[in-house]
Amino acid sequence: MDSPQVVSPEEWRAARTRLLAREKEVTHARDAVDAARRELPMTEVTKDYTFTGPAGQVTLPGLFDGRGQLITYHFMWRHEQSGFPGEDQGCPTCSFLVDSIGNLSHLHACDTTLVLVSRAPIASIERFKKRMGWQLPWYSSAGSDFNYDFHVSFDEAKAPLEYNYKDKETLEREAPYIRSGTDGPGVSVFLRADDRVFHTYSAYERGLDSLLGTYRWLELTPLGRQRHVTEFPYHDGYADES
Repeated sequence: MDSPQVVSPEEWRAARTRLLAREKEVTHARDAVDAARRELPMTEVTKDYTFTGPAGQVTLPGLFDGRGQLITYHFMWRHEQSGFPGEDQGCPTCSFLVDSIGNLSHLHACDTTLVLVSRAPIASIERFKKRMGWQLPWYSSAGSDFNYDFHVSFDEAKAPLEYNYKDKETLEREAPYIRSGTDGPGVSVFLRADDRVFHTYSAYERGLDSLLGTYRWLELTPLGRQRHVTEFPYHDGYADES
């Protein structure tokens, strides 16, 4: 990439002010979308799901950990069951996203729990979690329909193919890598009212961009993102670059 044009401080300020007006337009548009998201209707989750964590089995209401809101990040797992024979580790792209998650106490103070969920054995999850140095709560959904019902694992024997609100015909045309036997990333949000759980929101693909904290910082720089999200390695793979 070529370096930005060199100008006088006065010219720079004028250009920056013009850009600020555009930034404010985007901010106002984002505020409106965020408000519309909060106004979405919700649907009750009546199926019983069982997850496995370090301390044993837990239900979907148990994932809330006593709080009123739950965010689940559907963390893709690379193993034979998801189309990666010979591997047993978390997805590098999902790892890039999780590296951006900060101190959970701020979410907890807002009555919100954040957990990772993967269709993988809990022993594999714990091993990879230790490798990455993360302290986030992370659960296995292996053996349950959770991933399939929220359209982040694909098996046409269990559910019709759907991802990012696109049907099989559309996916074959626009995203042929989404097929039976594979997984996709996503985020799902739930609200708890007494003993009832409601699904309020799910997002996939570019809908996850706002969660990529490294991108947010890089976009402030002249060089920008520099890499597509799938081109970022595991953070312990930077030994030769740092």
